[in-house]
Amino acid sequence: MSLRWRIMGATVLVVVLALLISVAVGYYATQARLGAFVDEIGDDEALQLARNLSREYAAAGGWDTVDMALSEAGYGYGGSPRGERSEADEEDHVEASHRDPVRVVIVGTDGLVVTDNSSELLPGAPAPDLGGYREAVVDPTTNQPVGYAYVDIHQEFLSSESHGFLSTLLYTTLIGGVLTAGVAVLVAAWVSRRITAPVTALTEATQAIADGDTTRLPVTSSDELGRMSAAFNSMTAALESQRELRKRLVNDVSHELNTPLSVIQLEAKGLGDGLQTAADASDHIIEEVERLRGLVTDLNSLAETDYGEMRLAIEPTAVPDLLTAEVGRWEPQSQARGLALSLDAAGDLPPVGLDRMRMGQALGNIVSNAINCCEAGGSVVIRAGLETDETLTIAVVDDGIGIDSADIPRVFERFYRTDQARSRGIGGTGLGLAIARAIVEAHGGTIDLASDGPGQGVTVTIRLPLT
Repeated sequence: MSLRWRIMGATVLVVVLALLISVAVGYYATQARLGAFVDEIGDDEALQLARNLSREYAAAGGWDTVDMALSEAGYGYGGSPRGERSEADEEDHVEASHRDPVRVVIVGTDGLVVTDNSSELLPGAPAPDLGGYREAVVDPTTNQPVGYAYVDIHQEFLSSESHGFLSTLLYTTLIGGVLTAGVAVLVAAWVSRRITAPVTALTEATQAIADGDTTRLPVTSSDELGRMSAAFNSMTAALESQRELRKRLVNDVSHELNTPLSVIQLEAKGLGDGLQTAADASDHIIEEVERLRGLVTDLNSLAETDYGEMRLAIEPTAVPDLLTAEVGRWEPQSQARGLALSLDAAGDLPPVGLDRMRMGQALGNIVSNAINCCEAGGSVVIRAGLETDETLTIAVVDDGIGIDSADIPRVFERFYRTDQARSRGIGGTGLGLAIARAIVEAHGGTIDLASDGPGQGVTVTIRLPLT
């Protein structure tokens, strides 16, 4: 069963169960309350009738006018009332005659029937066991009971009224429930379609990506489904970028491997043919092997950052000493290219907890990039100072080829190389800055790059916490 039908079924089931529970609870609660209400009405009717009969009994000095009293109270359905009735009494009797019949039996204290408004029991006959609502008829002059009034002895009238009300209530509730269930089905269909449509689109887009195609999902809302579509689009863009970077990596690594291998092959061939001296061939071969070793080292460093295997040996380090060592390490290469490499560091910098080897690797990658991107006569300056009481900065500033603003957000991506670097034949695999960022972030610091554009140089700034 599809997700859409499961959502619809679950929604409809919840609505139907809620309706059934609501109807059942409402019906039985109303029935119980109505039963109590009916009993209260019956007791009130019997009590009011008993009071009227008490007054009539005292006025007539007996039961002679009991039928008239019943008629005036609206219970005169049997024979003619005893005595005379006024015009007003006649009107009351006509109005009462339109009411539904309620059986009333008056019984004396001797147990004999005084009157039965339905004429089923004859006056003077012994009264059987009677039900309904009973109240004593008291003679006000003696304050003694003279009989009893039994109202609705079979409780037919009020029971039928309550059952009719409950039946109408149940019927109305069921009709409303059916209409509500119908609306619930329509709403469930709309909601399930709205929920499953992005999921279906996501499934199709995922399959398209697996087949090598790239696609985007429409983001039509800001809820969880909209955020899911937006996250998928971000993932697709990242995959597309990684795919492009992987292609570049293959080209770059192929080039980086091909050049030293070709040189090694030519030197070995020249040595074998006697065209090259052993010393010269050895120097060239060692140089190319070092280039290959550097590539392998970069790839190993990248693997360490990917799998979280980078381990830092943190120790208090004097930053000026670290930078002086880096300047000495890269001085020969900068001189060979006709560049000026200098250090500008404050002398009172506090020691910083660093992994000296790893931080030297990160600085080396940055300085090497700066040297390779400068023309003869250019300069590279390493600066260090305190940005705040809690932050130390190390900046590598060059006046080389610069970077276009569109490339700046991506320069720290692995394998990324700018078009300017490619066009000028600057070597490298695009791993140096990615590795430097991983090392700096492992120290709890940040790294960023700034450039005013092509030909304006580059400034790479490392910020490290002092605590």
